[in-house]
Parts: sequence; structure tokens; C-alpha cells
Amino acid sequence: MVYFVSMMMIGLILGLMGVASNPSPYYAALGLVTAAGVGCGLLVSYGGSFMSLILFLIYLGGMLVVFAYTAALAAEPYPEAWGDWSVLMYVGIYLTGLVIAGKYFLVGKWGDSWAGVEELSSFEVVRGDFGGVALLYSLGGWMLVLSGWVLLVTLFVVLEVTRGLSWGTLRAV
Repeated sequence: MVYFVSMMMIGLILGLMGVASNPSPYYAALGLVTAAGVGCGLLVSYGGSFMSLILFLIYLGGMLVVFAYTAALAAEPYPEAWGDWSVLMYVGIYLTGLVIAGKYFLVGKWGDSWAGVEELSSFEVVRGDFGGVALLYSLGGWMLVLSGWVLLVTLFVVLEVTRGLSWGTLRAV
């Protein structure tokens, strides 16, 4: 299991570097899907199955739509791939920073523990992520209502801004 989690962490770092190294939006979307899938797999391996499912739906449902619109608006005849020198320079800088941060933080007790949250206590009837969902709906209900209201207002604002040149707020004066 340690090897599996280690490979997933390496995949997460590579996916995040694929997004952050400023390639064309086409390749950045592939890096985002990779990072989302591997990150949710890491959450599942540590016992957060419900949180992993919700995050995966949010990433692929929301963020990928944003990347699709970005890719459609920023279509280039010769997009920068991961093998271009400008992108490889960013990847080298990120890898150097990762090695320096790893040497700084992985000393002593920080790098020794690979145990998940569920493995640290005795037998539990309810897993940790399901208990968190129950608390979200009981004590955090007002936050869910507020979040829904904010999303509805955001939808109306975006619809008003993009309604058209003659009727919306972006009309020519």
C-alpha cells in the first residue's frame, strides 16, 4: 500500500506541475484531470471516500468546463506542449523547489508516518468522513443555504453580463 500511495503522490505532483508550468490550455486541462483523479485516489486510500467523490465531481464538473471555455477562447495555431523549452524551464524550477521543500520538511517525524486517520484509533462504527457529512448537514446547514444563494446570484450576474451587446451591461454606449 505504501508503494501505491507513493506512486499516487508522484502522479499528483506531476499533474500539478502539468497545470502550473503554463503549457497550452489543452495540456493544462489534461494535467488538471490527472491531478484531480490521483488526488481523489489519495483521499480514498486514506479513508475519505465520500469527500473524494464530491471533490472529483466538482473538479470534473466545474473546473473542466472553465478549461474548455479557456481552450476555446485561446486557440493557438502552434500550442506550447510540455516538451517546449519555456515549459521545461518552469518544470525545472518547480522540481528544484520541491526538492528543497522536501529536504526541509521531511526531517524527523514528518516523513515517517504513512498511516491514515482510520488506522490510528480502535474499531469505529462510523467512519470519519461520514461523521463529517452528518456534521455538515446538522451544524453547517446555514452555510449550505448561503452557498446555494451565492451560486444563484452568481448565475444571474453571469447571465446578465453575457446576455448580449444590445441588452446586457456590456452594450456599447
